[in-house]
Amino acid sequence: MRVLVLGGTEFVGRAIVADALASGAEVTLFNRGRTGRDLFPEARRLVGDRDTGDYTALRGGAWDAVVDVSGYLRRQVRQAADVLEGAVGRYLFVSSHAVYVRVGVAPGSDEDTPLRPPVVDPPVLDEDTYGPSKVACEQEVRERFGERATVVRPGKVVGPHDPEDTLAYWVRRAARGGRVALPGDPRQPVQVVDSRDLARLVVRLVEDGRAGAFHAVGPERPVTLGGLVETCARVAGTQVELVPVPVDAVSRSFPLVRPYWAGQQRSAARARAAGMPSTPLEATVADVLAWDRERGEPPLRSGASDEEERALLGCHGERRPTP
Repeated sequence: MRVLVLGGTEFVGRAIVADALASGAEVTLFNRGRTGRDLFPEARRLVGDRDTGDYTALRGGAWDAVVDVSGYLRRQVRQAADVLEGAVGRYLFVSSHAVYVRVGVAPGSDEDTPLRPPVVDPPVLDEDTYGPSKVACEQEVRERFGERATVVRPGKVVGPHDPEDTLAYWVRRAARGGRVALPGDPRQPVQVVDSRDLARLVVRLVEDGRAGAFHAVGPERPVTLGGLVETCARVAGTQVELVPVPVDAVSRSFPLVRPYWAGQQRSAARARAAGMPSTPLEATVADVLAWDRERGEPPLRSGASDEEERALLGCHGERRPTP
């Protein structure tokens, strides 16, 4: 199978390319050629720029499927479709759970949950426009490819090589043990999906030629925010005491902490039926711990510094039982 990946050297794209190559696919990467040049020497590389609309390198090619992991604006998808509409069999678009309405949604919601109103090519992608912009991208894919369109909507993706350090913060912090500042409610449900499970789903959908939308969420066993931190400690061989602190007491964002979380749990039934695996959370944590140590534990992009956490624990140090 010939697979074109728009992107392919960052976190999610990297996992998808690795899975596709391991499955025997002939993979072509299309990106700006600025990162990950040492990755995947067996893959063909084409250079272009979606920001400027330069898709020249794709002209004249032919693939069984394209996997779009780098489309955020409708014009990017439209421009890619203009070149690829007659050159690919299936267009798989990696979207987001941010496409869904935020109120009136029950836990366990499926892929038919109402979407937010689309926003076409917003000048800035932020919390208010990112999801609606992805909705517009999905619409473009469906309008152009019909039954040859597939949409995957991941939840929060975690695993090695995550540039956002989503799980790395809690893994590293739990590995130190002791009292851990936890903004918000430890009972908050958390849905994270291992990047490699997401990749396996994407490649399987392409191989099977499945149309429609699919949630990529996990883990298989439900977990709370407090439970996730305790899992990180257990894998690292440490013990932690969770100290809840008010969300408004922290100056930086903490990974996976959500001020609103009612109804945010999605059903993975459709994706599981299509072949998405479920890596145990303990295995994902262990791999992130090993990767973080291998890279030398650089400064993290989110969460509290040691000094900030000491200050939080000093101000909000009341001991409470772990749920």
